[in-house]
Amino acid sequence: MPVTVRIVPVAEPVKVTIKPKTPPPTITLELDIRKSLSGDLMIFDHGDIDIVLSGRDKKVTAFPKQTMTDFTYGAQNRLFSHLARKGIIIPESIQGGSFYGAMEASLQEAADGKLNAAKFALVNIEKFIKEEKPYYDNVEAVVAGVEDEFVDPSKTDSTELGEVPQRDEQGSIRKGYVRDPYTFTYMYTI
Repeated sequence: MPVTVRIVPVAEPVKVTIKPKTPPPTITLELDIRKSLSGDLMIFDHGDIDIVLSGRDKKVTAFPKQTMTDFTYGAQNRLFSHLARKGIIIPESIQGGSFYGAMEASLQEAADGKLNAAKFALVNIEKFIKEEKPYYDNVEAVVAGVEDEFVDPSKTDSTELGEVPQRDEQGSIRKGYVRDPYTFTYMYTI
């Protein structure tokens, strides 16, 4: 059996340079956040709602602070609208939670499986809270101003004892009128 040998000139060796792997950029977030025993992140910075981010269950849940008000639903709606616009949650998964007044939504899954959806959600929740902060700072300033007006009113809004002269009829409630829900019912009967 014949053997065929081919002689080829030696090519120069290929130089392979390996770039050192650059670490991913670090992002610093300033949030009032705690980690629960199950590993969920609880965020308490918002004025109306507490936000729980569960990386294990792939969920974001917004709970009312102490009492359920009209402002609570508005804040929850703005949070989930913000996260849906950024592509963090699945918009059709937004629903009421198992706790009274809670709302929850499922996180999107990364297509390549390499990205952590919980980290992206945390960054976007922090952006949402920063957007809402001026509104809550203004509300706190107004409430503090109203309390100051009650406790220490200005000279134009207050009178010293004895400054107001006495009259026979004074104020908005007149003597002689009976004020109860059943007094004027005779006017409504036929």
